[in-house]
Amino acid sequence: MRVPPFNPYAAVVIGVISVSSSAVLVKLADSAPAGIIANYRLLFAVLIMLPLILLKYRHEFRLISKKDWLLSALAGVFLALHFILWFESLNYTSVASSVVLVTLQPIFAFLGTYFLFQERFTFGAIISMLIALFGSFIISWGDFQISGMALFGDMLALLGAIAVTVYFLAGQSARRNLSLITYTFVVYGVSSITLILYNLILGNAFFGYPADHWWIFLTLAIFPTFFGHTLFNWALRWLSTSTISMAIVFEPIGASILAYLILGEVVTWPQLLGGTIVIFGLFLFVLSTTKKRNITIARKEGD
Repeated sequence: MRVPPFNPYAAVVIGVISVSSSAVLVKLADSAPAGIIANYRLLFAVLIMLPLILLKYRHEFRLISKKDWLLSALAGVFLALHFILWFESLNYTSVASSVVLVTLQPIFAFLGTYFLFQERFTFGAIISMLIALFGSFIISWGDFQISGMALFGDMLALLGAIAVTVYFLAGQSARRNLSLITYTFVVYGVSSITLILYNLILGNAFFGYPADHWWIFLTLAIFPTFFGHTLFNWALRWLSTSTISMAIVFEPIGASILAYLILGEVVTWPQLLGGTIVIFGLFLFVLSTTKKRNITIARKEGD
């Protein structure tokens, strides 16, 4: 494997900082509905990708099977649902609570593989899941003491984590058959169409927002999307999945710091305690599932 043109660990650090900005940017666009913010984030991402698709990848669309089209479309719908739920949660609860709860996605993904593919749990995975869920309970309890609406926001964030899990599970098969650029373009395109229909049904205005909101929409499309998730995917060529997963666990910390510096949001003691427990549980979970995966691969190679 050739030497990377850029330090992959530095790319991961940039990626974590970039995705950490997402929740704060959504909070700053406070006069736009959640569906509109999500709509323009993905629509602008599609428009940015369009020249590259037309110049280099358009031939791949003729090779996409009906099954991959269906799975990619399903992934796109659930990605749109994830953004609606998560962005809406930020209208009711804090950045710290929302981002920590959405970060529980790896646990929901493992539950999904258990029910769909009968993948077995290790003892370590079960214990780490219970630790992380206990931490989320502390956060929700603390937010309920503040207001019932904060708890409602927490529930929306958890539903957002479930939606993004379905997005990953639906798209993983199609992702193996398509290039990253083509798959991403299709999914973002379907998500954009889904969000346009959603906003039309709700009667949300597509225009008339302050000038700074349009810059926020564009920034969301560039930084959390391309400098975040795209860099993670690029770094996977040189780093393990577990390394990327552990780095993403730090997103709530980065988001909370940015929320304090930019929005003046102070982290409460239940959020700090619960968030620390969740992050610790997620660390243990990633370590446990990675160890199991490595053992399984070693056994297969031995066979």
